[in-house]
Amino acid sequence: MECIGEKTIRAATDADIPAIFDIRTSVKENHLSHEQLTQMGITPEAIRQAISLAPCVWVAEVEGVPVGFSMADLDDACVFAAFVLPEYEGYGLGRSLMAHAEAFLFQHHRVIWLETAAASRASGFYRHLGWVPVEDLPEGDVRFEKHLA
Repeated sequence: MECIGEKTIRAATDADIPAIFDIRTSVKENHLSHEQLTQMGITPEAIRQAISLAPCVWVAEVEGVPVGFSMADLDDACVFAAFVLPEYEGYGLGRSLMAHAEAFLFQHHRVIWLETAAASRASGFYRHLGWVPVEDLPEGDVRFEKHLA
C-alpha cells in the first residue's frame, strides 16, 4: 500500500460542514443523497448545532484535506457516523476516527452502541474493533455495543 501523506484527526469546525456532506454522499455502502439526509433531519444546521454543543465530530485529514469523519451522539451514547472517502479506505483513518468517538463517549457512558447493516463491510470492521452484535434489527440492520473495559 502506498503512503498517503500526513494524516491528522482533529475536532471538526463549522468550516468542515461542506466536506462532511461531500464525504457522506460519496461512500459506496450505506449511500445517502443530500436530499435523503435532509429528509432524515441531517442538515448543515443540525451538524453546526452538534459541533457547537460538544466536540462530537472529528475530521480525518490527509495533507490538510478532509477525507473522513466520525460523529457521536453524547445523549444517546452512540456512534452516529463514521465515513471515509473510498479512495482513502485501508489507511487506518476509520480506526482512528472510531477511537476518537469511542473515547469521547466512554468519558460519559459505560456502554456505547451503534447500528449498521448486518451484511455491510462496516459490520466486519466494527467486530474487528471489538464491538459486539447484540440485536438483529428490522431491514437487515444490527445493533452493536461496546463496554468500557
